[in-house]
Amino acid sequence: MTTAGPPAFREINSKMVEATVVPGQRLYSQRGAMLAYQGDVSFTPDIQGGQGGVMSMIGRRVAGESTPLMTVEGSGTVLFGHGGHHVQVITLSGDTLYVEADRLLAFDGALRQGTMFMGAQGGVMGMVRGQVTGQGLFTTTLQGHGSVAVMAHGGVIEVPITPGRAVHVDPQAYVAHHGDVRNKLSTALGWRDMVGRGSGEAFQLELSGSGAVYVQASEEKL
Repeated sequence: MTTAGPPAFREINSKMVEATVVPGQRLYSQRGAMLAYQGDVSFTPDIQGGQGGVMSMIGRRVAGESTPLMTVEGSGTVLFGHGGHHVQVITLSGDTLYVEADRLLAFDGALRQGTMFMGAQGGVMGMVRGQVTGQGLFTTTLQGHGSVAVMAHGGVIEVPITPGRAVHVDPQAYVAHHGDVRNKLSTALGWRDMVGRGSGEAFQLELSGSGAVYVQASEEKL
């Protein structure tokens, strides 16, 4: 078993994270996310799609989430950022993070990567959410112990989900969630217009159980 090194990611500012790369451990990053690096670090295209392997690659392709990954290895430090988007570091302690592939900036290679059909959680939720956000029915899952850097617009906040206190989120403001969480999409006719948003998506995403959801300030798509 590999000895755990220093924390994989450190937030430098709201747009950049510094990653520590140590021998024997690898990171995966979105292509084009490397801003600068120090040390003996290599970057190679990841044709296997991370630890999800070929099925993960197929899943992302079916989902329209063909975000290419780079394998980052060696010894040194790397600065990651992409398109001026806000970057949030999420640390997993054995649970599963659900996040679209195109929101992944970089993540610890020790995490197991997979693809989940969102319709499997909450029936038509994935279908309607795909129409609302323009994103597919699949989402990427990362599970285990390690760090993930995700991208969002206009800042992001972690909202805890506790038993008996469901959280309702605008589907377009949703970034990711983790924990033992169930989700379902419900119509909220008049809800958008009532608060003057008026763009027509009269839906809200209800998350219940125990965990957390990450919400972005702006509804722009990446």
